[in-house]
Order: sequence, then structure tokens, then C-alpha cells
Amino acid sequence: MLHGQNLPWRVALRHVSRSATRIPVIRVPTSFLPSQCSASNLSVYSRRYPSPPAALFASRNFSTSLSRQKEKNPKSSPDPQEEVKEESDEERSERPETQEEAEDLDAKSKTPDPIPSSKSGEARGSAGADGASGSGVEVSSKKRKPERSLVKPLIPEVYPQVMAIPIGKRPLFPGFYKAITIRNKEVGQAIADMVKRGQPYIGAFLLKDDDADKDVIDNPNEVYDVGTFCQVTSAFPVGLDGDFAMTCVLYPHRRIKMTGLKPPTPDKPEETQKVDELLVSEIAEGESAKQELEGQESKGDVVASFEESSADAHKPPHYYDATSFLRDRKVSIADVENMVEEPFDMKNNKVIPALVSEIVNTFKAVALLNPLFRDHISTFSVQTTMNVGEDPVRLADFAAAVAQADSHELQEALEAMNIETRLSKALLVLKKELMNAELQSKIVKDVETKIHKKQREYWLMEQMKGIKRELGIESDGKDKLIEKFNDKASKLAMPEAVKKVFEEEMSKLAHLEPAASEFNVTRNYLDWLTQLPWGQQSAENFGIQHAREVLDEDHYGLKDVKDRILEFIAVGKLRGTVEGKILCMVGPPGVGKTSIGKSVARALNRQYYRFSVGGLSDVAEIKGHRRTYVGALPGRIIQALKKCQTENPLILIDEVDKIGRGHNGDPSSALLELLDPEQNNSFLDHYMDVPVDLSKVLFVCTANMTDTIPRPLLDRMEMIELSGYVADEKMAIAERYLGPAAKEISGLKDVDVTLEKEAIIELINKYCRESGVRNLKKQIEKVYRKSALKIVTELGEEALSESQALTDEGKAAQQESEKDDTDVRETPENIEKETTKIPRVALKVPDSVHVSINKDNLKDYVGPPIFTSDRLYDTTPPGVAMGLAWTSMGGAALYVESILENVLSATSSPGLERTGSLKSVMKESATVAYSFAKGLVARDFPKNRFFEHARIHLHCPEGAVPKDGPSAGITMATSMLSLALGRKLEPTIAMTGELTVTGKVLRIGGLREKTVAARRAGAKMVIFPQDNMSDWLELPENIKEGIQGKPVSWYAEVFDLVFPDLDRDTANKVWEKELKSKKAEKKTKKEKVKEEKEEEEESGDED
Repeated sequence: MLHGQNLPWRVALRHVSRSATRIPVIRVPTSFLPSQCSASNLSVYSRRYPSPPAALFASRNFSTSLSRQKEKNPKSSPDPQEEVKEESDEERSERPETQEEAEDLDAKSKTPDPIPSSKSGEARGSAGADGASGSGVEVSSKKRKPERSLVKPLIPEVYPQVMAIPIGKRPLFPGFYKAITIRNKEVGQAIADMVKRGQPYIGAFLLKDDDADKDVIDNPNEVYDVGTFCQVTSAFPVGLDGDFAMTCVLYPHRRIKMTGLKPPTPDKPEETQKVDELLVSEIAEGESAKQELEGQESKGDVVASFEESSADAHKPPHYYDATSFLRDRKVSIADVENMVEEPFDMKNNKVIPALVSEIVNTFKAVALLNPLFRDHISTFSVQTTMNVGEDPVRLADFAAAVAQADSHELQEALEAMNIETRLSKALLVLKKELMNAELQSKIVKDVETKIHKKQREYWLMEQMKGIKRELGIESDGKDKLIEKFNDKASKLAMPEAVKKVFEEEMSKLAHLEPAASEFNVTRNYLDWLTQLPWGQQSAENFGIQHAREVLDEDHYGLKDVKDRILEFIAVGKLRGTVEGKILCMVGPPGVGKTSIGKSVARALNRQYYRFSVGGLSDVAEIKGHRRTYVGALPGRIIQALKKCQTENPLILIDEVDKIGRGHNGDPSSALLELLDPEQNNSFLDHYMDVPVDLSKVLFVCTANMTDTIPRPLLDRMEMIELSGYVADEKMAIAERYLGPAAKEISGLKDVDVTLEKEAIIELINKYCRESGVRNLKKQIEKVYRKSALKIVTELGEEALSESQALTDEGKAAQQESEKDDTDVRETPENIEKETTKIPRVALKVPDSVHVSINKDNLKDYVGPPIFTSDRLYDTTPPGVAMGLAWTSMGGAALYVESILENVLSATSSPGLERTGSLKSVMKESATVAYSFAKGLVARDFPKNRFFEHARIHLHCPEGAVPKDGPSAGITMATSMLSLALGRKLEPTIAMTGELTVTGKVLRIGGLREKTVAARRAGAKMVIFPQDNMSDWLELPENIKEGIQGKPVSWYAEVFDLVFPDLDRDTANKVWEKELKSKKAEKKTKKEKVKEEKEEEEESGDED
């Protein structure tokens, strides 16, 4: 709508003259005035809107430069500038008064129809012609002073074509302002031109894609077809120099629907663009407009002249009058039509008042929670003069405009023309807003409650401190800390060196501010220094009988360990005090090394502390960190003293043979100072940095083997070897300790479940042959668990249902747990409600239940036996001998097998092949045994040439187990001799000993474990070196029972024991048959060769 359509044409011309400095005015004859300047199009409309800013009126003007004059008309119209000269300078400077004067005149005139009809067009056209020719009354402010009254600009009811702008996120609702940002320069310039022309009207349509951001519509499918007809109330640039941006404030007036879209025009060539600038951008509507156009063409109108010259080349598209100047801009122009509200009856329709009432109530609820909503409602109530119940249309739009919802939900509310449907959709989005406000209010209240609670506690604590300070009950924090440290130090018998360091640190603390970082470091150091038990010792119990009872109560056997502890106690009883000792118990797993340390502490009435050094690779774990490090702590020894609060505890260092070594030092070297009785009376920790006396500490170390313990460390410890248990000891341990403990753990303490003695023996012999009792404990627990399952299955769920088993607290916790849908991997928020101290009661088994596990039904509980025979060979073939080996798991029977690889013949070559995962020492032992056996046979059985032609393969079974050590020397030699002599060995003979090439049998280690293994394998004779006779004599009688020990010094003694009653003649002729036939054939061949040579010589002599 052009500016000036609601003003008389003379006033319009005056406006043009005033803006002549910006837009030049071309004098045009009346007949050549374009139709948009005629009275037929100078129509106004009845609908009004809130007044836009006055600056918008000041920029309104219209241009008459849309067409050029083709030929001069002799009947020229009066120059508008001459009429303008009649106005005074005062009137020329008071342009707003002229605009008010024009609006006043326009208000008194009759309002034209929105769309001009044919009759009205003719009348208005003639009126325009008369006015242009000078006939009419001039409007002069000198002659007539109109009244000054404000008249609101009128909005066109019908606007068939608008510039379309896409809107993101949420649509615009009629009656509510919205600011948008335009970043497309073409669109921004078009809006500026529209504002200047007095046509600030656009169509706003919501984008279907919420993430899209654009200012033009290329395809109608990109937006919803229902939008709003908006007026640009203000527009101003906001971008920087290189980045164009314009902010526009839109005021939506009504709903419109897009019926067609003219997308942005592409770029045109320069010549075509110049020609297009001369086109008239409107086609008059109605018959009168067409006739007037024809009259103008007959008079030589420039439009007609142009169309004659370029009609074939270009046909302009149809544009509405008000948007015709946008045809060359890259903007979207949409054909639209107004959407009509469906009629409704407030009196007869009861749903609409109910929806209105609910929306009002929801507004009240949201306003109580959200202050922003309160402001919206206040503004809305000020702008609305009538009751909200009387205008449900505006209420629904207001609810949808201020609520936060999805774009498609708001668009549905915009498209709903049925007021009942629109109210329902508005109520839906408003309810969601209420839910969000309630959740936000709850979160805010929770946070405020926590903050207020902390503030209140802080305020009360500060008040309490102030009151105590005034009453003298409590002094300053630092003074109280110093007083506390002095009180602690006064109760300790600190050495002089330690007391000096303490006083220095206290003096430093007194001069430090509590906020200083050094203050906390010094405080922590003094805390550790005053928590060590300087001069504090526990009263030890040196009763021999008490110690023996305690040790026998906790462990069966272990005579060596118990005797050593009793010796330690006896010395203490005589001296009245004892010095610390370093004991190291070495033995296979499961023999009670770790548990014996706790029993010793209980027998001596000492505090007990245990830590493991297995895999330890940091020296700081032993000697602590320097105080300069953040988070520094003392070593484990100082921590042990702090925990035990005594200078003479028992510290158990576990797995000392598995200590590691890393880039942070060698912990085993750090243990040298700790475990040396000559040095540990002044042990220096890196953190404490004062000497600490550890001479009264009893150190007990445990290891599985001594091979991996460094020799300097091993030299500082007193070794106590613990061998594996034999069947008798395992039986006693199972009956006294393992069985009752496993029965109680399985919940069968008061139930008649009996594990028979024969079943335990079966477990020991056929399931648990290892040295320790750890596997035996697992198997016994498995038996009792199976028994528990059998009892519960037979009793059924009726004996104690889940509802009866749960306590009241347990039922409440279970109900809370059923409500919780949190994943089991995540901790629920109300976990404290789902837990309780005693959730259920135990099932009491009736006395009528009896379960007995014996040898026959044992496999029903633990499965079939693992070991089906006592020995690998019940009858050993020639070449097989049973040796004895020591492993970290205890002793084991090691068989050595020797066989011939090929057929023995006079032409075969000798050799030795060794397999069985043998290490270097054991391979050397095999070579020594092979050489010794060859020499023995050559010396004692010269006619037996077995080793001269036999290729022997020596193998040690269980090839996956690495084997090393020299103690299998006599076993390998015996195996080879058994094969060479063709004699079987007694399967009950076991042997161990290192062999030299001269036949000397040397000392070996682990005789106790090997003897236990021989007993387990059913051996009746054990051959061992004479040098180990002392070890044999120290063995308990229960281990040696049924075994005949044979000490030997030379292999000749071994030979007599394993090959008794050997016939030497028979031994010489064992392989005579295999070797003789070969020799006869060889002799026959030699004789034939000799005879042939003699015959040749005789024939030669005759010649």
C-alpha cells in the first residue's frame, strides 16, 4: 500500500516536493500519471492497530519516477513545486503538523472500499484527473487551521500479495510483537524500501525444519502454509561493517494462508535489467482501469510504447500493486488469502467457557512459579480492555504466544480456526509450561534448602565460637592445636634427638599463619610424630604352657615353628625382656605360614600387623616419601607402629620371595636395613627423618622358596622350613579345623550333617594330593554346600517362605527396591531406604534331618576322583625309575623313562636324546648320568656293548612343567642302567641325589618334602645321600613311618640296592644275540674279501 493513498492528491504532491532533496520529482502530465497515483487506488481500510513509532511516518514518501515521458504533452499540468512555494517557511519546517493535517482531512472524508470496484474506479480516476489539471480546492494551512487530533494508521483488510519471510523455532501469533534478525542483504534492503514507501507489510511463515536459518523461501514445502500478516514497526541495522544484519520488530495482525509462491528471481543480464527498470509494475484491476490504460496507450503512453518494442522479448509476471517494485529483488513473494475464524456461540457452548476458565487458572498457577509469566500477564491485562472471558480468541493466542513448546504444537494452535480446538491446543502447551515451572521450582527449592542449611550451620558455628571465646572455654584454633601436641608429647618417652626435632617443629608452627601451605605440612608431621608409641611397650606373656596351648589350638604339626617360638619365649623369661628377631618361614602354599604369625602374636600377647610385599616395586612403601612431596606419607613400618601403638608388635611381611624391582628403586635393598638386627635400632624413615628403634619388633617373613630371595637379605633372616602335610596330618587338620569351620560357614552348625572319616581319607588320597590343605578346605566346603542345597530342596519353600524369612525392616527395604527401576550397575539415590542391618532370619532345620557323607556317596558331592592310582606305574618296565623332586608346591614323585630309539645292531651308532622341559642344570645331570652309566657297564660288564651301539631317548613326564636341579642324577643313571641290563626296578623304590662322573652321591635339599611325596606315592624305600642323614633324623616319625631310609655315599651302594641278586654273566649276555648275528655277517664278508685277495695274488705269481 503506497504512502499517500489515504491523503488528498495535493497534499501527497506537497509531500513529494518536501522530499525532493532525496528523490527527484518528474513533471508528468495528467494523462501520463501512473495508475497507482490515481484516486482509485488511494483507498484506506477500516481496521486499526497500535500506533507504530513516529519515526516511521517521517520516512514515508512515494516516487513518481517509475515511468518515463515519451513525448512532451502540450497540456502540461501545473507544477507542483509552484504550489509548494505558497507555503510559508514555518509550514515547511513543520512537517509533522502537515501530516496531522492530512490525517485530519482524511479522517473527515469517507473511507473507500478495500478493493476498488469499476464504478468507484472511474469516479476516483476522474477525480484524480481533475485534481491533476488544477480544478479543485487547494489545501492551505493559512486559510484553514484544522484541529490537531491523533488518528491511528489503518491496516489493509485485503493484501493479496506480500513478501514472505521464513521464521524459525516458533510461529508468530496475532497481537504480540516479535523481533527477528535479517541477515540477507537483499531482504533487508527490500524491507527498508517497503518502510520508506509506507508499505511495511510482510508475511511470516514458520520453517518446518527447526535447525534451518534463512531469510527467503525457495520452495513452498520448506514452510507451513499458514502464517501471519505482520507489520514492520521498526527496523535498524545491528551488524558490523563487513557483516550485514538488520533487526526488525514485527507486529502480527491476522492469520493468512499461502496460496502461491514467487521464489527469488535469478540474476539477469545488465541490458535486460535496464529495460526491466522501465516496465510498469502493475496491471489495473477492474474494467475502468483497463479502459483508462487503453486511453493512455492511444495517447502515446510510455508503457504502451515500451510494450510494442519489447513484448516479444519479455513478458512481465503478474505482481500486486504494492509489491511490484520487489520483482527484481531476490526475495520471496507469496500470494496469500485471509483465514476466517469459525463462528462460535459463548452462550450455548459450555466447553469454551470451561477451557477459558482452565487456561486462566493455569496462568495463575504458572505466574506464581515463574516471574516472567507474571510480567506477560500484566502487560496483556493492560492492553486488553475487555474481560478475558469475553475474548477467547485473543486469550488462546496469548497462551500459545508465551508458552514454551515444540514448534509443531504451536503451529497447530496457529492453524486451528475452530476456537474450541485452538483453546484445547493452547491449554495443552500451557500445561506443559506449568509442569516445567513446577519442576524448576522444586529444583530451586531443593538448592535453596541446602544453601540455607549450610548458611545456618555456619552462622550458628560462628556464634558458638564467639560465645566460647568470650567465656574462655575455647581459644584460637592454632593455640588449641599447639596445646594438643604438647599434651601428647608429655605422655611419650621421646628420645633426645626426637624431642629436639619436635621442639623445632612446634616453634615453626607457632610462627606460621593457618592459611599458609607450610602450616598444614608442619601440622601433619607433628601429628605423625606424636602418634608414634615412643617408649610404649605391651606386656608380653612368657608362659611356656600358655604359648604351647595357643599354638596347638590353632595349628596341627609344625613342630619346628612351635619349638622356635618356645625357645624365643624361654629366653625372654630368663632375661625379662627380648630383642626383636627376624624369622622366615619357607614352605609350599597352604601349610599355614601366614596364619602361624597371628597365632604367635596371640601366644606372646603382642599386637599384630601384616602387609604383603609381593609385587612391590616402590622403595617409598618401605621407607616413606619425602615431606616435600604433595600427599607424602611414612612407610608401612611407621604406619604399623602408629596402628599398633606399641614398640614391640609382631609384623608379618608376607610373600618376601615375590618382591619386585622398578624404576622407583629396589625394595629388597630397603629391607636390608629394616631386617638387620644390627641396624634397625635406628631405622630412618624418609618422612619422619628421625631414628626409630625397631629392635624390639618381632619380624616374621613368609616365602614359598628361597631361590628368588636376594642372598644378603636371606642371610639376615633365620630360616624355618615348613614341609607339606602327610595324609595323617591332613586327616587331623580336616577333623579339628577345616570340617567345623566349613560346616559353620555353610549354615549347618546345628544340623546333623556328618562327614565320615573314610570320606575324608578318600578326599585326601584321590582329590587333594598337594602339600598344603588349601584345596582340601575347598573340597570340604563344597561337600557341605551340596549338603545344604540337598536339605533346602527336600524341605521345600514351605519350611520358610520369603515372606516369613524377611524381617519388617527387610520387607520395607524390599518394597523400596521393587519401586526402583535403576540399572543394577548404578547406585540408586534412595539406597539407604533399600538397605537394612538385619534383612532376614535364618532357616531352622528340623532335628529329623540327617545327612551322612561316606566313601560311597562322596562322588555325588565332589564328582569323580582326580587321582585313580597311587603311582604312575604299578609295575615299572626296564628303563623306568622313580625319583623325587622339590617344587614350590611341595614334593612330587618324578619318573625318569629311558627307551631305545632304533633297533640295536652292530652297525648302529650311539646317542642320547633328552626331553621333558629340562633346564640347563638338569640337562647336564643327564649327560653326567649317561657318561657314568657307560663307564660302569664298560668296567663291570665288558661283554655288554649296549652303550656302544644304542641310541637312547631319556624323558621326564609332565613335559609342560619346567624341571631343573641336580638331584635327579642317580635316578637318570639308574634308568639307563635298567635299560642296559634289561632289569625291572622295584616300583616302591624312590631315590634322590646328585651324581658325579666318578659315582659320588652329593647332598640335596628338600628331603622332608621329597619324603612326604614318596609316602604319598606309596614308596617303601627312599635312597638319599649320606650327607642328608641329619635331615632324615629330624623328620617326624609319622612321616618316616613305613618308609625305609637308605643313605648312600657312592653309586655302587645305590646299584646294590636297586639291582639285588644280579647275575653278572646274564647281564653280560643281555644283548649278545642282537649284536652277535651282526658280527658273524661282518666276519663272513671279511673272509670272502681276504680269500679273493689271496686268489688274485696266486694268479699274479703264476704269471
